Amino acid sequence: MTIADVAAEAGLSKTAVSMILNERTGTGLSQETAKRVREIAKRLDYRPDPSARALRIGTTPTIGFVSDDVTLTRYASAMIRGILDVAEENEHTVLLAETGHHPERLSGALNAMLDRRVSALVFGSMAARRVELPQLPSDVPVIMVNATTFVDYPVVLPDERTAGEAIARLLIDAGHREIALIGRRYDEDLPPEVSVTISDRFAGLDAVMEEHGLEWAWEEAFDYWAPDDGYRAAKRALSSGARFTAMVCLTDNVSFGAYQALQEAGIRIPDQVSIASFDDDEISTYLRPQLTTARLPYEEMGRTAMSLALDGNRGTDRHLVPMPIIRRGSIRSR
Repeated sequence: MTIADVAAEAGLSKTAVSMILNERTGTGLSQETAKRVREIAKRLDYRPDPSARALRIGTTPTIGFVSDDVTLTRYASAMIRGILDVAEENEHTVLLAETGHHPERLSGALNAMLDRRVSALVFGSMAARRVELPQLPSDVPVIMVNATTFVDYPVVLPDERTAGEAIARLLIDAGHREIALIGRRYDEDLPPEVSVTISDRFAGLDAVMEEHGLEWAWEEAFDYWAPDDGYRAAKRALSSGARFTAMVCLTDNVSFGAYQALQEAGIRIPDQVSIASFDDDEISTYLRPQLTTARLPYEEMGRTAMSLALDGNRGTDRHLVPMPIIRRGSIRSR
């Protein structure tokens, strides 16, 4: 059905009906008439023409979401769920594009979305890093989620420092004073193109250790956070002679390798060594005992970014989303 059908049944002009359905003020029509028009539109299953609306106001009720590897990554895909849920709650649709790390694909995806007159653009990254975006029109709001860029757009990031503090306090409050750290990365090895948040994770951990007058009983740095790296690092920690009753692993993948090394050495988790980690990858629930970890809040970041996009946010604010601590069986009080 068209607006002409609604107008014909209501006995009003198309202009009057359009003003009512678009909630324009100053129509001069009574509330009873407006109510009757909306009831007729609902009964006739009238839907506004988005193309016509786009011509009238210059945009569509559509948000463009462009990412690098979010849709291909097991747990980062929760970001899309958050974005879609908020869009649906607000009667918006979302155009999705996955570009990998190819600048030409990124530029093409952004141009295609601008051609479709999206009302805002959201760029999301699987790893919290700085990305380079092509120049974008100043009249289109742009939100960065789990990413930053060289332009001061609003950004949504995980609150890594608070999570680091919480993990350290969790172990210390459980009575642990001899704590190993595996997976250290130093600032000089963490340019913004690699990560804009991991340094905050270490800063939180170190601050709480210093607050309690503690030093790491053992720590080891390495470039990749794969299970094999965690396995080898944990074996070296055990063979070093260092005494520790707890271990912080910088990702759940590292924890997976550490579990193997400890259990291979006959060390019981958490009876002899407690373990805490970060990310809340699905693997954390498969380990035995299940792993205590700080969750990367991809879904909540997606919801926050979409809310900002719908608000037309054009500020330069930094929105930090809490990383909840998921307590499971890998920590035991001393």
